[in-house]
Amino acid sequence: MINYHPSHDMLLAHASGELELAMATAVSAHCELCPQCQQTLLQMTQRQAEQVLPLVDPTVEACETQVQLDDMMLNIMQTSTNVDAMPEAIDFTAHCTVTVKGEQFSLPTAFKQQVEHAWNGMGKVSRMRLEAEKGAPRASLLHIEAGGEIPEHTHQGCEITLLLEGHFEDEYHHYGPGDFIVLNGQHQHSPRTKEGCLCYTVVDAPLHFTKGISKLLNPIGELIY
Repeated sequence: MINYHPSHDMLLAHASGELELAMATAVSAHCELCPQCQQTLLQMTQRQAEQVLPLVDPTVEACETQVQLDDMMLNIMQTSTNVDAMPEAIDFTAHCTVTVKGEQFSLPTAFKQQVEHAWNGMGKVSRMRLEAEKGAPRASLLHIEAGGEIPEHTHQGCEITLLLEGHFEDEYHHYGPGDFIVLNGQHQHSPRTKEGCLCYTVVDAPLHFTKGISKLLNPIGELIY
């Protein structure tokens, strides 16, 4: 059961096309996993369309549709002899997969065309950087092996975590697949997993580590977040 979801305002911003790539990917992927938010987003999108699109005379619309269909058929007829030269279509409905530490994971279609980068990391934590707009929050796939954890830290900005597979827990809650977790500077925690997990994370500022040897990373936080 999914217990944590994007806020109403975040879903509305997504329906309006106002979110940048990293955030839009997080919300889209969550909605693929969550029927509740998927339905809410659909309703928001429909309302947005009704507000933006002008009312059209049905007879005019039918005429325009027929003209468009006629043009489409003509184009198909003209290009049918060159089918072999056409590029293969991309199936955007198919899920994509990633493999890390010998384990394969299936991802929501929101990650299509984004997961062709290398994994890097240390110990039980591996990260794949994903595409993000310049100057925008940074996005990553984060894999934590069974028994692994992220050192205790707080946040200098906002951190969004979408749990894709597995479970983890921290000082606040226990999380499962589909959970959409939003944290900020008011939160200090150390995520840990017994069975291993795969997450998608979006951060707009470096983490600030608060315990042990990991505090040595704080001076270079701007380079590694």
